[in-house]
Amino acid sequence: MTSRREGLEETTRGWILNLQRFSVHDGPGIRTTVFLKGCPLRCLWCDNPESQCFEPQILFWEDRCIRCGACVAVCPEGAVIEVEGRRRIDDARCTTCGQCVAECYAGALEQVGRLMTAEEVLAEVEADRPFYEESGGGMTLSGGEPTAQPAFARALLAGAKARHIHTAIESCGYAPWDVWEELLPFLDLILYDVKEVDPALHQELTGVSSEPILDNLARLARSGKPLIVRRPVIPGYNDSPESIHRLARAVRELGTVEEIDLLPYHRMGEGKYDRLEQEYALHGQVSLKEEDVAGLRDILLSYGFRVKIGG
Repeated sequence: MTSRREGLEETTRGWILNLQRFSVHDGPGIRTTVFLKGCPLRCLWCDNPESQCFEPQILFWEDRCIRCGACVAVCPEGAVIEVEGRRRIDDARCTTCGQCVAECYAGALEQVGRLMTAEEVLAEVEADRPFYEESGGGMTLSGGEPTAQPAFARALLAGAKARHIHTAIESCGYAPWDVWEELLPFLDLILYDVKEVDPALHQELTGVSSEPILDNLARLARSGKPLIVRRPVIPGYNDSPESIHRLARAVRELGTVEEIDLLPYHRMGEGKYDRLEQEYALHGQVSLKEEDVAGLRDILLSYGFRVKIGG
């Protein structure tokens, strides 16, 4: 007889961007990080813009294109067009059927996003159980924003816990509290981004206010679950001493959070915007090095926090 849990794993489906094995930056030990598609924020620096949309998308690698025209010929919707000598995908026509991707032997087209059941994901996660047991690792849900697919996230976390696999979540925190209440019983660790405390500046940076994020943070801090606050450091936006003092004071008031991690800005996702034919708001911004945020680390240390630079 199929248990209720197993039945949910078989029937609960969600959009996956990627499953990254042997990850060492998304929680303790060796982990499998499950990147869920879809996010309610629009961070100016987002390094995974292909994770924002809930549906599959087509990326175009122009440097691989050999201009053979196969994609244009095969597209049933006429969505692959040429504009000023460059291939373009007309989003208004594209149904992401994937025929152009299959036809492109040069590898210039890539479809990102696939629909999977929780059972299918967990089968891949469980394959690396020996590495989790040896290293103290497990499964981390990331994104996008995992809480934006709440039923799917719950099925994945509950399934992992039933298999005695350590669980963690990387989250921007922007979700109704009842979503968090559903996930909490199945979480061993929460990695929680606070991109800025000031609501107006947070709105400018991400498109949403920080207020619901900070409200959820306070409730999570009272839950007793291990919680690490993380701050992406974006030059010219939230890298001032004043911004870091605001963060330190807000987290200190919680009384239970002991660690804040600083995540220096990098440009590794910039090329993805070109492949999605989107503008990158921070084009030309120089990546930060560890020494660039040393002063901000010292501020947090002065408040008594443990501080790591990097995830």
